[in-house]
Amino acid sequence: MHVVGFCGTSGVGKTTLIEQLIAELKARGLRVSVIKHAHHAFDIDTPGKDSWRHRQAGAFEVLIASGQRLAKMREYEVEGHPTVHQLIAELIDCDWVLVEGYKHADIPKIEVWRAATGEAPLYPDEPYVVAIATDAPAALPVATARPVFDMAAPAALASHLLDTAERFHYRPEIHG
Repeated sequence: MHVVGFCGTSGVGKTTLIEQLIAELKARGLRVSVIKHAHHAFDIDTPGKDSWRHRQAGAFEVLIASGQRLAKMREYEVEGHPTVHQLIAELIDCDWVLVEGYKHADIPKIEVWRAATGEAPLYPDEPYVVAIATDAPAALPVATARPVFDMAAPAALASHLLDTAERFHYRPEIHG
């Protein structure tokens, strides 16, 4: 399994880029999973439906399965923040795991950066950023030897990930 994170400020296009990479990697015959960090409480089930009712009744975990999909929800009895490594351990083996958020996790990451936001990039101070995807390579405020990709060309980034796959090979014995 290979793991790569995507970091950057809100609204820079991380989700869109990941969406495009999923399609690109899947078209190349690979199985891709995603872990996304949420900053607040969220629901994936509808109030009044069975899964919601089970969760509201106090179930620790609710697993919903059909012939087409599976979803698992877990309620923390005490507020907790699982590490990216704990979440990766929850996944079925696949070819690639794309992680959105978790900008300070100790996994190799692609920073998604847009000049128009006016936000400082993370890559000068974040050692786990191994490449940058941007809409304005010439506007990067700090020179870098890291590879820089055009956000509008996800095929090039997908090819880079596959060409350098060993760098992204996940070793659970190191993080587990």
